Amino acid sequence: MWLWWISMVGDLWFGVTWLLNQVAKLSPVKRVPDLALLKQQFDLADGNSNLPILDVFINTVDPINEPMIYTMNSILSILAADYPVDKHACYLSDDGGSIIHYDGLLETAKFAALWVPFCRKHSIEPRAPESYFSVKTHPYTGNTPEEFLNDHRHVYREYDEFKCRLDALFIVIPKRSDGYNHSDTKEGAKATWMADGTQWPGTWIEPAKNHKRGDHDGIVKVMLKHPGHEPELGLPASTNNLLDFSSVDLRLPMLVYISREKRPGCDHQKKAGAMNVQLRVSALLTNAPFIINFDCDHYVNNSKAFRAGICFMLDRREGDNTAFVQFPQRFDDVDPTDRYCNHNRVFFDATLLGLNGIQGPSFVGTGCMFRRFALYGTDPPRWRSDDVKIVDSSKKFGSSLSFMSSIPASANQERSIMSPPALEESVMADLADVMTCAYEDGTEFGREVGWVYNIATEDVVTGFRLHRNGWRSMYCRMEPDAFAGTAPINLTERLYQILRWSGGSLEMFFSRYCPLLAGGRLHPMQRIAYANMTAYPVSSIFLVFYLLFPVIWIFRGQFYIQKPFPTYVLYLVIVIVMTELIGVIEIKWAGLTMLDWIRNEQFYIVGATAVYPTAVLHMVLKLFGFKGVSFKLTAKQVASSTSDKFAELYAVQWAPLLIPTMVVIAVNVCAIGASIGKAIFGGWSLMQMADAGLGLLFNAWILVLIYPFALGMIGWWSKRPYVLFIMLIIAFIVIAMLDIAIQSMRSGFVRFHFKSSGGATFPTSWGL
Repeated sequence: MWLWWISMVGDLWFGVTWLLNQVAKLSPVKRVPDLALLKQQFDLADGNSNLPILDVFINTVDPINEPMIYTMNSILSILAADYPVDKHACYLSDDGGSIIHYDGLLETAKFAALWVPFCRKHSIEPRAPESYFSVKTHPYTGNTPEEFLNDHRHVYREYDEFKCRLDALFIVIPKRSDGYNHSDTKEGAKATWMADGTQWPGTWIEPAKNHKRGDHDGIVKVMLKHPGHEPELGLPASTNNLLDFSSVDLRLPMLVYISREKRPGCDHQKKAGAMNVQLRVSALLTNAPFIINFDCDHYVNNSKAFRAGICFMLDRREGDNTAFVQFPQRFDDVDPTDRYCNHNRVFFDATLLGLNGIQGPSFVGTGCMFRRFALYGTDPPRWRSDDVKIVDSSKKFGSSLSFMSSIPASANQERSIMSPPALEESVMADLADVMTCAYEDGTEFGREVGWVYNIATEDVVTGFRLHRNGWRSMYCRMEPDAFAGTAPINLTERLYQILRWSGGSLEMFFSRYCPLLAGGRLHPMQRIAYANMTAYPVSSIFLVFYLLFPVIWIFRGQFYIQKPFPTYVLYLVIVIVMTELIGVIEIKWAGLTMLDWIRNEQFYIVGATAVYPTAVLHMVLKLFGFKGVSFKLTAKQVASSTSDKFAELYAVQWAPLLIPTMVVIAVNVCAIGASIGKAIFGGWSLMQMADAGLGLLFNAWILVLIYPFALGMIGWWSKRPYVLFIMLIIAFIVIAMLDIAIQSMRSGFVRFHFKSSGGATFPTSWGL
């Protein structure tokens, strides 16, 4: 009866969750930005524009674990974006306070003076040099093809030198600091020095008090000042200027370096805390009504992406009530077969497209345009009364008068003039104030203002809070893709990534942000979608039981199943066929391929066996007051030192997360091998073997679904997938022989023949 109850409850759970998953996809809506109309309405004949101003946030921590070349490419692509140069600013948040990032930003600003005009002159796509130069051929869309070849060669050489200068910083900065420390007669810790001869206020190479990780002052440095409003054309080609920029605007957008204050004993709230500091610092400098956030390994793949997001924000139908526009995540350097489902297209191109027809997609962490006013915890116009007071005497936004006075101005989405204040002593004091660790004490930051704290999936929860307040969101998919980045192609790193997502999802479900507890402003279908998105790891409890059921045949020789068998098979066939047909329809309207769908199915099973049970354990521990499981941050993909760009794909990194799926593989391989042994020893009839074959389809299907995991476990041998099949066949033969040996020892003899009837009793089926 215990097995029957598990099966019944499991089937009920699977049925309900499947139906809930379909609810979110009942009314998918595709929306396409009309960039031509936007240009017609906002771009002026004299070259200026009335487009609203825009702030872009990038976050990084460690120049080693997050390779600096990715971060600087992201910045270069933002500076070169096809958006009015005087109407967008870029803010880099360095949460490690590293001088490597600061000096790297200086080098990037210098190279941008060449790269950005080159992109404008020749209409380069994409505008991240690493991605652009990695592709051998590009269709030319510029206006000066006769100059392109020489310009391309020169910029390519300069980019190689730029990368060498970035790499050299790890040697240059220590040498420079040693030189200054040698001439400094003061005793004490060896300081890290900037190029201008002043001590670096952030983290030193040799840690010291007030200059180490988690203990340093806040830093704000304007690397590129806000440009003027009139174009600044370059010079024609000459001996000193090898490229002709006489008809190209040389201006660059504003670029700001930020490293917030950190002190021992303070909870700095990781990425969410850094972004809230960016929110306040940018409010005092540019205060753009719209914000785009990036991870440091993502870049602008389509130079018109910013304009596409603005199209939705300024839409006359739903624009005013739109809190954010989410772009799908796309990734470079993923293996051609996408073994570990990094692209996750079923989620980005089907689930989010379905949510787009309700209240909008969820926030997925990067590549998202926000309305600043919505992040301040305000209500959308449809729910906001005319006499509402946004800033009151409470400490909701902290104590900075300058910051609070900037809040009403951020509500003006048509504000198109960016006028940063001069960095006088009073302004610098205000900036230092909003970056302190103690600023958020007693405020609503991390709860009702800014990005949400104390949860692993702060991105999803932040988007949910905006939806709960009545705001909607939009999904924007364009060609070419708006943004692109890197993804973990190593199996273990990918599993750790999924563990953080699934554990954070359960934390959300059992927190004050539970979708079931939200108010009436959350659309009923949106509520169901969020509930399904946060509770899905629970399915692994029943799924693991199902996947391990074949162990009963190995040890007991029996397997329980619904009777009569033919009727049950017909039921299974109908259910499976209907489910697969719905999946095919989903593929068609979402524009997916069969490979996308298969990879999604496969990695769901891998996640359900390897990761989701750990996430459930994490939540149980937290509910009983324990610490829970520690989530490991995903390591960024590092350029391979070998000629194989997918070297990380074949590396085996041992972790406890691998054990459950290995057990599932072992059980099902043993079940197939044991059934072969029992067939040989027991002398089965053809009818018995036919029944066994139907049952063994279940085991074979499990192995097909876990196939990517098995490939990952054999490391470099996975370059030749046939090796895995040979290993499985050998395993079946060995286990069959062991089973025969065990049965012969029990009975005292071995029968190597098949009977027309009789023999060992075999279960009706392995199926469910």
